[in-house]
Amino acid sequence: MNCLECGEKIMGRSDKKFCNDACRNAYNNKQNKDSNNLMRNINNKLRKNYRILVEVNIDGKTKIAKSKLDGLGFDFDFFTNLKVYKNGSEYKFIYDYGYKMLDDDFVLIVKNKA
Repeated sequence: MNCLECGEKIMGRSDKKFCNDACRNAYNNKQNKDSNNLMRNINNKLRKNYRILVEVNIDGKTKIAKSKLDGLGFDFDFFTNLKVYKNGSEYKFIYDYGYKMLDDDFVLIVKNKA
């Protein structure tokens, strides 16, 4: 049998697919490239949003203009979960930081203590 990555003849067990770890890693990285790029880009946006929320939320609960968050590069399309409370308030969370859109083009930022 030949290595799936480099094509060299494989010595050893009959069920081996790769000649060494480098070939195995290279093959698997190629197979997962598209999904890894997508996930990496999404995770980068989530990390950036999280850093912005941490930076501007000094007191655990902060009201800030939406335009200020826009100016810092916050992307409102990326969040980790959505929570709707009994009173109808909808908070979008990025891990333990949440935000709610207010009527006057402001955003309320909270930190979940749980």
